[in-house]
Amino acid sequence: MRPRLFVAVIAVVIVAGMLFLDLRPVQAGEQPSASGYKVLEPIRHGSLTVFPVVAPKSYATGEFLTLDEGLRSGEVVVTEYGNVRGLVRRGPAPAVRRESAEVNRLVLINNSKRPLLLLAGEIVTGGKQDRVIGKDRIVPAESDPVDLSVFCVEPGRWVATSEHFGTSGATYGGAVGDPLSGKSAAVSGTLMAQPSVRAKAMGDKDQNQVWAEVRKQQQEMLTVEASGAAPSPSTGEIQSTSSYARVMENKDVKQKVDEIAAPIEHNYESLIKQLRDRKAVGVVVAVNGRIIWADVFASTELLEKYWPKLVRSYASEAVVSRAKGGEASMAQAEAFLGDMEGRRETIESEPGIYRHTEVNGEGFKAFSLMSLLPKTGFDVHVAKMAE
Repeated sequence: MRPRLFVAVIAVVIVAGMLFLDLRPVQAGEQPSASGYKVLEPIRHGSLTVFPVVAPKSYATGEFLTLDEGLRSGEVVVTEYGNVRGLVRRGPAPAVRRESAEVNRLVLINNSKRPLLLLAGEIVTGGKQDRVIGKDRIVPAESDPVDLSVFCVEPGRWVATSEHFGTSGATYGGAVGDPLSGKSAAVSGTLMAQPSVRAKAMGDKDQNQVWAEVRKQQQEMLTVEASGAAPSPSTGEIQSTSSYARVMENKDVKQKVDEIAAPIEHNYESLIKQLRDRKAVGVVVAVNGRIIWADVFASTELLEKYWPKLVRSYASEAVVSRAKGGEASMAQAEAFLGDMEGRRETIESEPGIYRHTEVNGEGFKAFSLMSLLPKTGFDVHVAKMAE
């Protein structure tokens, strides 16, 4: 065979092979979506379904401090806006100016030597009102006081219960920093607001909308209580408080949430141990057959840290959901996760620290937090909500 003819034949064979590979049918769960993530078989319990998500690559995230870790150690301080005079870190005790507190502003100081990761939806309790973090962000190590944009989730109270904010008193199983270790020790942490409340803070960014959703969910919990076989003492407790955190920590409410959350958490913890090498990094969430949310992290380590309160957040949504539908499919979950293109994109950035991107698409909003710290340059957290 002549050299030129041989080369031409080889080229045809290569092209044909490429076409063959491209034309193979793609089965749900077999290949990554356009985003590079892959959805696996779902875990279902009652009306809640979670689809594990694996990524082609995992990043080193051990440097990041979570809000729960920082509040427990005392290295992170959250206080009312105006309670810190001046911007001097670790100086003498700051003068207090309670009269300048504002509903939608808090001050945070990170005294840790690690950068702090804040997730939208995390709730801090105390001060004059409980607040929910409105946007993902990174606070650098040993920072001066940072002005946080927050939303109140306790309509009706404007009386200080404490000088500083802390965890809600919620407890999770597992060891500190390793909730999948299998140890029985419980740790305290902040609550993660359920998706419908997170959506009002992250998407609508409107205090009145957040208050309206908090009141709505309080009423939904009362309806759930009233549907029981016998009246519960907790009904009066729910009616007597305006605090979203206290409602979610009510004994009977926690029991109902646990009925859904515990089996999902147990199954997922078992599964994620098997998926470490495959870089399990997040979940797509469906309630009553409708996909509503996705949370994806840069590493399995970060997912493990947030998983206990995330699953309770999803379960809280399932407890009060009234809509009925079929079962969400893997194909639907993959399509939801893969579509991140939108009509409008908004970017906020703190040079050298982070870049926050919000994408408004057809029937959804997506949010990504990219770390710009040295040796990073990757998305630490991606959240997507259905509208």
